[in-house]
Amino acid sequence: MLIAVPKETYPGERRVALVPASVAQLIKASVHVVVEPGAGSEAGFSNAEYVEKGARVAADREELFGADVVAYVRALGANPEAGRADLQYLRQRQVVVGMCDPLGNPDAARVLADEGVTLLALEMMPRITRAQSMDVLSSMATVAGYKAMLMAADHLPRIIPMMMTAAGTLAAAKVFVIGGGVAGLQAIATARRLGAVVQAYDVRPAVKEQVESLGAKFVELDLETTDAEGTGGYAKAMDETFYKKQRALMARVAADSDVCITTAAVPGQRSPLLLTSEAVQGMRPGSVIVDLAAERGGNCELAKPDQTVREHGVVILGPTNLPSEVPFHASQMYAKNLTTFLIHLTREGRLNLDANDQIVSETMIVHDGRIVHPRMRESLGLGDEPQPSPAGTSDADKDGIALDDE
Repeated sequence: MLIAVPKETYPGERRVALVPASVAQLIKASVHVVVEPGAGSEAGFSNAEYVEKGARVAADREELFGADVVAYVRALGANPEAGRADLQYLRQRQVVVGMCDPLGNPDAARVLADEGVTLLALEMMPRITRAQSMDVLSSMATVAGYKAMLMAADHLPRIIPMMMTAAGTLAAAKVFVIGGGVAGLQAIATARRLGAVVQAYDVRPAVKEQVESLGAKFVELDLETTDAEGTGGYAKAMDETFYKKQRALMARVAADSDVCITTAAVPGQRSPLLLTSEAVQGMRPGSVIVDLAAERGGNCELAKPDQTVREHGVVILGPTNLPSEVPFHASQMYAKNLTTFLIHLTREGRLNLDANDQIVSETMIVHDGRIVHPRMRESLGLGDEPQPSPAGTSDADKDGIALDDE
C-alpha cells in the first residue's frame, strides 16, 4: 500500500500530515510513503529527512496521486476553495483521509462521493479509549489552547505574573477561561505557568475537578446544567433562555478579568454567544479577549475571524488556525494520531476498512460513490443509510486496499 502526503494548499497552512518519524513506523507495517517536494518544509521537515526514513519524493503533485491513500491535514471540506484543484487527480476507490469539516461543510462530501473516493474524516474519531491515540481534535486543541494564552500575553499591556521589585509590587494578571475542554484546559495550564490568577467556567459540571487540578478556580454560576453534556463528552446546545442568563452572569466575571479566552463550541453548529458587546464594554481598558470559536461565529459578539478588533479599549483576537502557528509540534502530534489510525486499519500491508469496527464506521463519510455516515445523511436530508455493498474483490483490492463492508 502506498500513502501520499501532499503539500497543504489551504492559505496559511504550515502543517504536514506525516512527519519523517512516521515514515519509519509505517514501513514497519509494510506501508510505503511518497511525499510532494517541500510538503514538510514550512513545518521544519526537509525532503532529505523523509528520504532518510524511507519515503520517496514525487516528481510533482500529479504523480503523488497515483497512491492508494492520500493523507491531508485539510482535505476538501476543510479547504473549500484551494482543495478543489486536487479533484482532477482523484480516482475511484482511492482513499482520502484528513480533517474535512464534515459537519460544518457537508456539501463537500457530495463532491467527493461523485469522484468515487472513500473519505475518512478524522474529526469524527469516536471518543473511546482505544481511539484516544488517534484523536486529532484533542491534539490540535492542545496546541491552540497553549498558543491562545501566549497571544493574549503578547497583546496585554501588563506583565502576567506577580513581581516584587524595587519599584514596587506588580499584581498578577487575572485570566478567565470559558470552556473546559482540551483547549481550555491547556490555556489554563499555560496561564498558570506564566503566573496568572486563573478562573474558568464550563457548562459541564464534570469539568470542575479538572479545572481545579490545574490550580484554577472554577466559576460557579446559578444555572441548571445537568443536561448540558452531549455524545462523546462534547457540550450540547442549550436554549436561548439558558444562554441569556449565562451571558449576564459571565459578564460580571469578565469585568474583573484582564484576559478572557473563549473556547466554547458545539460540533456542527454555530458557537454559542457568551460575551456580548455590553460585556466587552464592561471590561477594563487594555483587556484582551482571544476567541477560539471565531470561525463558527464566535463566543464574543465583536470577534471577527482572523482579525484584531479594538472596541471599548479592549483587544479582541479571532484566530482560526492556531495549530498552524506552531507547525513543528502540531505536525508531529497530528502525524502520530494519523499514523496510529493508518496502522490500526492496515492488515498485511493492505488497508482493511471493516465497517464493524466503530473507529471505521464513525470516521467513514463517503464510500463507493455515496455518503454512508448516518449523521451526515441526516444533515443532508438523504434518509436512511444505504445498505453496504457486498464485500469482495475490487479495484481497490488490487491496489492494496481491502474494503470490508460486512
